Amino acid sequence: MSALRPLALGLMLALPALPAAADQITVFAAASLKNAMDQIAPAFAAATGHEATVALAGSSALARQIQQGAPADVFISANESWMDTLEDGGLLTEGTRTDLLENAIVLIGHGEGADPVEITPALDLPALLDGGRLAMALVDAVPAGIYGKASLEHLGLWDSVAPSVAQADNVRAALALVSTGEAPMGIVYATDAAADPGVSVLGTFPADSHPPIVYPAATLGAGSEAASAFLDYLKGPEAEAVFTALGFIVAGD
Repeated sequence: MSALRPLALGLMLALPALPAAADQITVFAAASLKNAMDQIAPAFAAATGHEATVALAGSSALARQIQQGAPADVFISANESWMDTLEDGGLLTEGTRTDLLENAIVLIGHGEGADPVEITPALDLPALLDGGRLAMALVDAVPAGIYGKASLEHLGLWDSVAPSVAQADNVRAALALVSTGEAPMGIVYATDAAADPGVSVLGTFPADSHPPIVYPAATLGAGSEAASAFLDYLKGPEAEAVFTALGFIVAGD
């Protein structure tokens, strides 16, 4: 028997190391991150073996689902207030919250080659709409809509255009209204406009006319190794290259 021990040991050493167990996580991400998540989730899986299933919607809807017990592992919000709400409720993994990205909001028009406008208090939006609708995400709940309304109020334009606003559940739905021609104009993130060839950017809203557009991210609950790995991947060079290519500003750069 003793003569067999070296052979058995040699066979054990020759076996390949087994990979660590792969986990599946659920990521709740703002709708404006769709194009980025379409690239990042499969790249993360290839790099780590962990699978990330991404649910996209308005940050407000996602935050409320998390409050109601939805089994999300990571949350990426398009504004700070909804992340504040979850943090105040003790739903974030302590110490994991990080500012990930920044963005801008723009006025868009249907089709290519629309004439640009200067977004100032002198802008006559109702005349530009010419009886059409201004597509926006929900102005009292969804970050893109909140930023847009804040900017219009700051510029003194809200009261004149409010009756013409068509509110959508999230920013991608507002983008679709303009892209398909159902609304002649809309307010979306700069990154959304860049992702859709069916719209033109007419102008960028002044950065000082609305709160800073920051995307915080955090893991939820007790956290997990796979969720932490995903958050780390979001801050790594591969994900940053995707974000930058899509027009996002990486926070801290």
